[in-house]
Amino acid sequence: MSDEFSLAVARTLDEADPLREFQRQFHFPVGAGGRPKIYLCGNSLGLQPAEARRAVVAELDDWERLGVEGHFQGEHPWMPYHEFVTEPLAGVVGALRHEVVAMNSLTVNLHLMMVSFYRPQGSRRRIVMERQAFPSDRYAVCSQIRYHGLDPEDALVELEDEPGSASVSLDTLAEYLDRQGDEVALILMPGVQYLSGQLQNMEEICRLGRQYGCRVGLDLAHAAGNVPLALHDWGPDFAVWCSYKYLNCGPGAVAGCFVHERHARSDDLPRFAGWWGHEKSTRFRMGPRFQPSYGAEGWQLSNPPILALAPLRASLPLFERAGMQVLREKSLRLTGYLETGIRQRLDSAIEIRTPADPERRGCQLSLRLRHGDGRPVFEALEADDVVADWREPDVIRVAPVPMYNRFQDVVHFVDRLEAAIHG
Repeated sequence: MSDEFSLAVARTLDEADPLREFQRQFHFPVGAGGRPKIYLCGNSLGLQPAEARRAVVAELDDWERLGVEGHFQGEHPWMPYHEFVTEPLAGVVGALRHEVVAMNSLTVNLHLMMVSFYRPQGSRRRIVMERQAFPSDRYAVCSQIRYHGLDPEDALVELEDEPGSASVSLDTLAEYLDRQGDEVALILMPGVQYLSGQLQNMEEICRLGRQYGCRVGLDLAHAAGNVPLALHDWGPDFAVWCSYKYLNCGPGAVAGCFVHERHARSDDLPRFAGWWGHEKSTRFRMGPRFQPSYGAEGWQLSNPPILALAPLRASLPLFERAGMQVLREKSLRLTGYLETGIRQRLDSAIEIRTPADPERRGCQLSLRLRHGDGRPVFEALEADDVVADWREPDVIRVAPVPMYNRFQDVVHFVDRLEAAIHG
């Protein structure tokens, strides 16, 4: 790819893009003059797939037409509805079909997983996570620690490479485990760190966990649909993710959960049970004894929310058609082109906090003004029809998404960022 950063080069790159037709499969917010906004916020909320409305309306129509019989009739009966997204979801995260399930929200799933996989015993009581974890993860972890009668001041270990850093290297994790690994019950790490955009080496994190006898969980909120994953091969005990960011399934979309197949028949694992997690063949006998379904489905609680699941049926087939590896290849070029533009034109004004190594990041770049307050710059971008993301105290997160963003979007963004900085 040419190092030249210009609109002409960007147009050439867009013409050669094997994913160029996918942009037409999404609705873009409209700005001044009726033109689409420069949307670089898929790390926070992905765009609406064009088929999402039809998918939701189809279920409303079946509800109107069939009433309760919609559970068994219609094109997509509601009884097995969550199963319609299982195969494509497993493909996105690199799992076996029975290892994944679409259910709940991310933090609910995280709690359900920690009920089963955070089992402090004696001195092995600690949970290891990154210092600047997404607050919801930290709240969940602290509450689970207290649930076991322990003190987060003692049982929670928060790692960082250096004070104030939002990154945690494998070396930092390995050094801690080498000193105190026998005290760690659970390692909970992100696939992609939400603030810095750092892509973790998840395979090595899982290997370290096994080496030191720790359970391993992964928060893939910013990784699912962003980078290729191989959860079955890597072997974490569990993983959780949301579906409204890179998976483009809508605000508050039904989340996902992975449980490795080595736990598929672990009937003795403690869990918070609900009737939809009961073995399907006997679920409607309404017996008093809970018998979990095989695999991840055994952690379900209630029957699935059909209207909230419908957008997954619209979005996930796009990932099957595009392929995660092709998406990743474009992502490397697209985010790399954004980095090129910033370094060529704004290096004295903008610090990139995301790792420079493309293999250590996903779509996102986290930007920080070198001098002055970045908030007015962010607000100027908003006024100029750019949709990005602000994170306190001083980070502008920008994520060119390969499914629907173009190289031209990146050039237009840098143009407007430069105008916002220099007025």
